[in-house]
Amino acid sequence: MDLSHHNLQNLFAQLGLDNQPDSINQFIEQHRGLASEIRIEEASFWTASQASFLQESLNDDSDWCDVVDVLDSMLR
Repeated sequence: MDLSHHNLQNLFAQLGLDNQPDSINQFIEQHRGLASEIRIEEASFWTASQASFLQESLNDDSDWCDVVDVLDSMLR
């Protein structure tokens, strides 16, 4: 059983991104405005492995699904 805490900071760390609050805010500001017809994992700013992780998280309804949804909303 995975007991890790799934929050935005941990998601950014999982994606290999700087997970400090200022860096998260900067990332969101830089990439905000993602078109509604583009799925989060299809956004051009992800690496292939990041996109794959996001897609698997959503498709498998994994423990990460809720926080991926939060990030998706923040990027819209």
